[in-house]
This record gives sequence, C-alpha cells and structure tokens, in this order.
Amino acid sequence: MNVVIVGLGLMGGSLALSLKKLDFIKNIAGCDHNEKHQKEAVSLGLVKTIVDFSEIKDYDIIFLAIPVDGIIAALKNLTDVKADATIIDLGSTKAKILEEVPKEIRQNFVAAHPMTGTENFGPSAAIENLYKNKVVVLCELENSGKRQVKVAKEIFKALEMKKYFMSAQDHDRRAAFISHMPHAISYSLANTVMNQENKNDILALAAGGFRDMSRLAKSSANMWEDIFRQNKTNLLEAIELFEKELHLLKKNIQTENWKEVHKNIEAGNRLHDILN
Repeated sequence: MNVVIVGLGLMGGSLALSLKKLDFIKNIAGCDHNEKHQKEAVSLGLVKTIVDFSEIKDYDIIFLAIPVDGIIAALKNLTDVKADATIIDLGSTKAKILEEVPKEIRQNFVAAHPMTGTENFGPSAAIENLYKNKVVVLCELENSGKRQVKVAKEIFKALEMKKYFMSAQDHDRRAAFISHMPHAISYSLANTVMNQENKNDILALAAGGFRDMSRLAKSSANMWEDIFRQNKTNLLEAIELFEKELHLLKKNIQTENWKEVHKNIEAGNRLHDILN
C-alpha cells in the first residue's frame, strides 16, 4: 500500500519512522505546508518524497497528522479520493471532526487518536517507537467502511498499539481529564512564574518537580489552541473540577487543618496504584 502523511512533525514524522518497518507498506510520501519542515523531513530520512496536497488523493492511505482545525479543513478538500482509499486522522479531539467530515467520504474515514507524544514539535522531534505499546482510541467505526476499518486495525496492530473503541463524546470527555486539562494547568503554572518580577531567581531553583509539571507548557500553541477550542465544554468541566480540588486543599492549608491536608495528599497518592 502507498501511504502519504500530511503533517511531518512529531506525530507524522514518528509515524513515518514506524511505518518504514512494515513490509506491507510499499511507499511513504510526506506533505507539509511548511517548506522548512519539508526539507528537514527529507534530510532526516523521515520520507523520501514530498508531494503537494493536490496529489495526496491518489494514495491508498492518507494520514492526517496536523492540528485538529486543519484536519477538518483537509477533509473538506478530500471529497474526491479513490473509492477504496483510507483516511486516518490522529487528532486529539474526535466529536467536532466527526461532525464535520463530509458525507461523501465518511466511509473512507477512520477517526483515531494515538495516546502518545512529547512536548516537542517539528520534524526534528520525531522519534522511533513513539507508538509502540501505546493506546490508540478508535471512534465510531460502525460508520466507517469495512475495508477502511480493516486497514486501520491492521496498521495499528502492526505498530503494536493497544486498541480501544468508544464514541467520540466519551473520548473527548476522557481526553479532557487526562490530556487537555493537564496542558492547561501546565501553561498556567508556567505563566504564574513568568509573571513574577523575580522569575529568573525563582527559576534558578527549579528542580525535577517544577520541570516535570511545566514540561507540557513547551507544547505547540497552534495545536493546543485548536484542541481547547474544539473540546471547550469538556475542558471547562475538567478545569472546574480541578479548581474545586485545589480550593479544598487551599482552604485546609489556610485553616491549618493538617489532618485533612494529609488525607488529601494520601488520596492523590492512590492514583499511581492504578497507573502502575
């Protein structure tokens, strides 16, 4: 099968590196509106060929590894793909994308979200095995074509990913808690420190804890603005619930109710009993 990856940053570039290892993938081309990214992707060996967007309709499999607003725009310009083509998006939101996908190509489309990534972006951020042993969420496959579902499952299985199936609405609410809200908190944490007059003195003391919590604040503003916009309702719910927890901790500290502070910390400790 001939594959084209639209978007050659972290997700698209890493995908190219992984797909190269699959014997049923014949050729991998890249498409990116950023000329610097095009040259960088070729020089790094992510792809051999760069094609214009107008040429991607001839490929068997089209991956959309671009910001979520861009995915919607791209889908509206892919209504004349081959009848058996498979279009797979890698967006972090699903409901809005599925609402907007043109009816003419709904059967060609597979909505997917690989739950992986780093805070880095651009072709140089691409890493091998980014997808290996990670979760991929596939949404509302009952509306995708049988061939397209088979192709998507075959690829994600070959990438050694763990497949989960759910509605777009369930995905977006869950993603708000474990991905979108943490990014919002990280940006806010970074801005809290950066708005202090003596920020350089504060940051001189930064160690593992602050670096871990602020790491996500390095993530692309273009990509995350789109995600926050598309998943606004779920994100706001998650932020409000987080604010309640933070307010409770703040109140117990203010009133020197250290027993409740201790209980709050211990309750948070239990998260990693599940994650581990």
